[in-house]
Amino acid sequence: MPSELMPAAVYVGEGKIAVEHVGIPDPGPGEVLVEIAECGICGSDLHMVLERYAKPGSILGHEWSGVVVSGPSGSAWAPGHRVVGDPSPGCGTCRPCRRGRPSVCLRRPPGNFLDSRGAFCRYKTVAVDNVLLIPDSLSIRAAALAEPTAIALHAVRAGDVGPDDRVLVTGGGPVGLLIVAVLRTQGVTDITVSEPSLIRREQALAVGATRTVTPDALVDPPMGATVTEPYAVAFECSGQASATERALNQLDYAGSLVIVGTGFEPPRVNQNRMIIFELEIAGAYNYNAEGFGPAVALLDSGLLPLEFLIEPDDIPLDGVMSAMERLSRGEIPRKVLVRPEVSA
Repeated sequence: MPSELMPAAVYVGEGKIAVEHVGIPDPGPGEVLVEIAECGICGSDLHMVLERYAKPGSILGHEWSGVVVSGPSGSAWAPGHRVVGDPSPGCGTCRPCRRGRPSVCLRRPPGNFLDSRGAFCRYKTVAVDNVLLIPDSLSIRAAALAEPTAIALHAVRAGDVGPDDRVLVTGGGPVGLLIVAVLRTQGVTDITVSEPSLIRREQALAVGATRTVTPDALVDPPMGATVTEPYAVAFECSGQASATERALNQLDYAGSLVIVGTGFEPPRVNQNRMIIFELEIAGAYNYNAEGFGPAVALLDSGLLPLEFLIEPDDIPLDGVMSAMERLSRGEIPRKVLVRPEVSA
């Protein structure tokens, strides 16, 4: 180990992140020590920092790839193995698990969203059961998209989308772009993206959207009727209450709304419309029962337009705060990846 301390992007309170040098964690029994190669900035990271929900001292970041430094004797993991995180499986027997939704397994301990030791740092300890090998043919940089790609796959499954369905995606940020790209790999070709940012609308077209609109183009339908060109499925990826309400109003009879974007302002739901049109609303929290395996396979397949999904240049730890602010303003369209180093 080069040092007993490592640089980390730490939440210091008041909606701010700063680089601090913190202790390198010691792996416990059944854990590997991973040197982080890349870590993506997630929308939930933005909420935790900019809306001041994180606990001061927390290290955020959960979309990572890295290299095993050390592992317990007798384990399958050896120094040099390239890995991503892989979620714990559900119990397999509770009601959510039987329905293929292990992310909300009733026997899984609740997540600690406020106090975390994430991957905006150089080293991280991970349980041996929670790492997955990266194929030799997949770059470690692209592998950092395993977690958000798994979320996109889970959301698309929750929407039960067919190739002939008209689909609306509200929010053209990194999550919305991934959902568009995943939909295209499953044969869906009629995809509209609603997004206020011009640069994000352009990016949505690059990853496979059929058309883009600004949110104000989604007009409210007449009472008791659908809009002129309704959608079978809508994915809400912005976390904005107004976008949720607007997306629900665009649905056809028996339409489905899948809420993917996190936000803290609750939307208003027109229950009469829900009843008359027999609409469905589902939340897509994390991943399918297969974990990150299908996401890694999809990233390795060459079917995803990775050059349009990932920002071309990594940022250092001391660039995380600025990137978060720019992402929140819609100035950055693609996934931002962080390398655990500090600018000279």
